[in-house]
Amino acid sequence: MTTELTSKAPTVKVLVFSDDARTRAEVIRAVGRRPGAGLPEIEWTEVATADIVMAKAREEKFDLLILDAEAPKFGGMGVGKMIHDEIDPMLPFITLLARQQDEWLSRWSGAALAVDYPINPRELSSAVVQVLSQRK
Repeated sequence: MTTELTSKAPTVKVLVFSDDARTRAEVIRAVGRRPGAGLPEIEWTEVATADIVMAKAREEKFDLLILDAEAPKFGGMGVGKMIHDEIDPMLPFITLLARQQDEWLSRWSGAALAVDYPINPRELSSAVVQVLSQRK
């Protein structure tokens, strides 16, 4: 008689939003599957439009959002602000900023942290570890 293991290792759910598939891939590559010691593996969800981000935030439970503030039409700061105000004020998000002077706007939108774009893998990984560690 064999016993089948049904338990699954814990994971955290992270959504990454950018209209640019290369940016989404760069974020995932920079952070990887396990961002830091003692943290669970990440289950990534990629989203290309603000409407889908809003729908996903309503339908699913995420531990972190990484939002491209430079996405055209409706950028990550606007999406983050709407999620913060209308869906879940406790859901942390990190914004990717091309202009450092927009950091104040990122804070106003409710972002836990802002990370410069182009992405520095070490900086982004550190930000993800910091936010996820606070959610334990």
